[in-house]
Amino acid sequence: MGLLDRFRKKEEEPDIKVDQGVLIQEFKKNYEIVDKYDINKPLASVKIAKHQSLGEGLHYFVDEAPLNEQEFNSFKKIMDILGKEMHPPADMEMNPKDYVFDEAGKVAEKYYRALGKFTGAGWDKLFYYVVRDLAGYGPLNVMMFDPNIEDISYNGLNTPVYVWHRKYESIPTNIIFTNEQTANDLIVKLAHKCSKHISSATPLLDGMLPEKHRLSATFMKEVSQKGSTFCIRKFRADPFSVVDLIKIGTINERIAAYFWLLLEHKMSFMIIGGTGAGKTSMLNALLSLMSQNDKLVTVEEVPELTPPLTNWTQLHSRQSFQFGQTSAHSINIFDLVKVSLRYRPDYIIVGEIRGEEAYTLFQALATGHGGLCTMHADSLDNVVKRLTSPPMNVSRVYIPLMNSALHVQRVELPQEKEGLTFGRRVRTIWEIEEFDQYREVAIWNPRSDVFETWFEDSVLLERIATGSGVSKQAILDELEARTKFISEIVGEGIHDQKQVAEKMLSYYTMKKEEKDERSSDKKTGRKRKEEISEKSKSIEELLSSVVSDEAKQEQEGPKLGRAAMLGNRDPIPRQSKKNETE
Repeated sequence: MGLLDRFRKKEEEPDIKVDQGVLIQEFKKNYEIVDKYDINKPLASVKIAKHQSLGEGLHYFVDEAPLNEQEFNSFKKIMDILGKEMHPPADMEMNPKDYVFDEAGKVAEKYYRALGKFTGAGWDKLFYYVVRDLAGYGPLNVMMFDPNIEDISYNGLNTPVYVWHRKYESIPTNIIFTNEQTANDLIVKLAHKCSKHISSATPLLDGMLPEKHRLSATFMKEVSQKGSTFCIRKFRADPFSVVDLIKIGTINERIAAYFWLLLEHKMSFMIIGGTGAGKTSMLNALLSLMSQNDKLVTVEEVPELTPPLTNWTQLHSRQSFQFGQTSAHSINIFDLVKVSLRYRPDYIIVGEIRGEEAYTLFQALATGHGGLCTMHADSLDNVVKRLTSPPMNVSRVYIPLMNSALHVQRVELPQEKEGLTFGRRVRTIWEIEEFDQYREVAIWNPRSDVFETWFEDSVLLERIATGSGVSKQAILDELEARTKFISEIVGEGIHDQKQVAEKMLSYYTMKKEEKDERSSDKKTGRKRKEEISEKSKSIEELLSSVVSDEAKQEQEGPKLGRAAMLGNRDPIPRQSKKNETE
């Protein structure tokens, strides 16, 4: 074999498969690329492609930098050494990825002779895979850190992992688990990341990952014929704000201003819709409209809500565990809603009601607390039917205590917006006057993709006006003022939820300054009127005095006339004449 053949053999050396028990389909050159973007440049990227051989529709391809044989051997050595020498960090608040990266660097410096020589790019690849497998999510890592992915689903062995893409909806990936033990190990790792336990004895899991993603999983074939399964519903690191929802068309400024007024006056409402409709995102966004002085208590199975308020108590349910003869008592949503009443909250916010906690929530509304919640339903009629039936058992007379309801739905758009042909829209907003008596105040027009509102007919705004001692027209004027204010915020490009909440707070400051200025103007005007009144009074007194003098002169006028007839001589007193004679 010649020297040229040796080099050719080295160049054609196949890449080593890092993930054992996982089939990662390769991307072929004849596939048509629809979209491509980087996740961790230059080590990880995503390709959205289509081809006849792949079947109908689009496919999601994870593309990670491959390892050759020498790099793979060094990777395994680093993993083995870290498994023996790595200890927990002294600072438990330290980012696990940063800690693993630092420890891997120390191993590389300590054992550089045994690991071999690599270029800077080669070391970057090694450290990438070390961090990915120890502190990350292994073969799911790219999908977990793809901001365009909302949902990751694994349905069993020898089937592709599916993702829900914000732009391309549900599409299969090129990752297929082929080994049952590999899938089980991954689910156990996910459970540990949630600080939960999963096993054959407790094969169901509902938890929250460190990035606040929601995990639901089953273990082995205890409850699923295909073996272990999981679904990860990703939570945005930067949650949607009201401004974001307005920009993508879920609501408009007028609707946002309407709910701003409702929240300010302690009105209650619920958000209804199907799975993945955006109920929690809508609720979380509307929380930025609440007053900073309000005290909130949130109750959820898995913590997802993040209101931008400091006076906030976060409660979540706890799963029961049973080992041998002892068991810990499980704490459900019903227990937490009861406890929340003792916190004297302005608002009790339940992430989702589906059982007897609904009865307790409506009891809280009857005692004067504000209440917000979400519920799975496709219409207000179905909501009421569920509420008045077991296990919720809410009395019909309590239904109007939930003042309003809005229906969120994922819909096909009449025209593309923000590069999307589908989106989430508030289909209808109702005001609940009485049981079986609902008033529509806003709807979404599917033909024009605009909202039609009739807040002039709002019963709730009329109640607010009555309670505030002002006319309904004054409340409608305030609604328009807030609509304009929100439009200005949207125009400024502010979208962070905390910044939006601060802007909302500045509105109250601005209104207070305007009120103080008007009050100051009134005081100044009143003082000026008093000064003018005093001057007028002085002038009147002066005029009165002048008139009095003139009248007196008129009375003395004839005497002066007789004196003038005497030649303007002063009258001589009789005593003086007598003296002259003498």
